[in-house]
Amino acid sequence: MAGMPPLADSARRTLARIIDMILVGIVVWLLTWPFGVSEYNVNGDNVNVGNSFGQSAVAAVLFIAYDTVLISRTGQTLGKKWLRMRVANLDNGATPSVQTSLARAAVLWLPFAFCCACLWTAIAGGWSFFDRPYKQGLHDKAAKTVVVSTG
Repeated sequence: MAGMPPLADSARRTLARIIDMILVGIVVWLLTWPFGVSEYNVNGDNVNVGNSFGQSAVAAVLFIAYDTVLISRTGQTLGKKWLRMRVANLDNGATPSVQTSLARAAVLWLPFAFCCACLWTAIAGGWSFFDRPYKQGLHDKAAKTVVVSTG
């Protein structure tokens, strides 16, 4: 990785991801709330999972779109920009293409939205705390990207 900025700290990466999750989560909630779509609707013996799927689908689309568009343009989501880091291709340090950004986002957000949000986030993102030598999350490994500091 000669000539590349230093790898971003995993704790800062986690904070940036939390910021992004809050921002996109607010949009998901605002879009689904008027339609009575919520993650879980428990009423006595009746548990409604149909609404949960609707919100998960909206969340998956928005999270994937958010990451794909922003990462492919500048290498930065809002959280990464505010905490001064960016996503770069592992091989040359360039901003990832749309295809690379989409693959990275899909690996991170599809399992998050549909089955195991807390567990998947801890595994995929938390992987960077232990990965050597590039501090990659599982989504970075799939896309062959790294997160570097910008300042």
